Amino acid sequence: MSEESYTSAPNLSVEAGNGITYAYRRVGRARAGAPPLICLQHFRGNLDNWDPLLIDELAANREVIAVDNTGVGLSSGTVPRDVTTMARDAIAFLDALALHEVDLLGYSLGGMVAQDLALLRPRQVRRLVLAGTGPQGGGELMHGWIPDVAAIANAETYEPEAVIRLFFAISETSIARGHAYLQRFVSRTAESDRPNGLEVRDAQYDAIVAWGIPDASKLNRLAGITQPTLVANGDNDTMIPTVNSYILARTLPNARLKIFPDAGHGFVFDWPVEFADTITHFLA
Repeated sequence: MSEESYTSAPNLSVEAGNGITYAYRRVGRARAGAPPLICLQHFRGNLDNWDPLLIDELAANREVIAVDNTGVGLSSGTVPRDVTTMARDAIAFLDALALHEVDLLGYSLGGMVAQDLALLRPRQVRRLVLAGTGPQGGGELMHGWIPDVAAIANAETYEPEAVIRLFFAISETSIARGHAYLQRFVSRTAESDRPNGLEVRDAQYDAIVAWGIPDASKLNRLAGITQPTLVANGDNDTMIPTVNSYILARTLPNARLKIFPDAGHGFVFDWPVEFADTITHFLA
């Protein structure tokens, strides 16, 4: 446990019972009544892609653990092509660290993994934050991305302007906050994570498309997520359209909804301090 900044937190590793060695970073300090917050990352993201400002704000009140799931970044193994296997892999990581009770922050693809993890281990998850994500089967415009989004998201490399176009709203204010995030993104002083290759992109996209196959009956699964849940998004998410956050919030048994203005899929980078404050109050 460390109270240092996320920009200088070391890369750690642990071997799990499934034979995978997981890379992770651990910041903040454990506090009574506050289980660690586990952060599950977005499509093609690794440990470096978390906004250090967001993580540091969260870590001021609790322990925060960000992890590369199987085959991602410095973690070993091969990325699964379905969300449920990703969730079981995340469970193996939690078990390797002997974390018997956790809170979860799942962002985008990580939010899909978080839903399945909560269903598979209902007693292990205390509270849940689902950011920029959607439900299995019962979402809208989730069976693959719209063409212009897919072209940017699945490109071989991400240039800075592509990140801005993909994650931020088209307003001058959001674009300015996007450039501020990019400055924070390159501020790390310790060892970086290993960049993800195209094999990670392809496997994760297969999992996302399979999750979005239309099947309204899948919404019934959400009845099993009885934990208090915070659903959050930007007001103009074009990757996982904002309407899906409304669907989650009205279908989950115990959910509240927070929509951030002038923001897209990257609202977590657009409003890092405000989102951290919302999470902190919710988890408390």
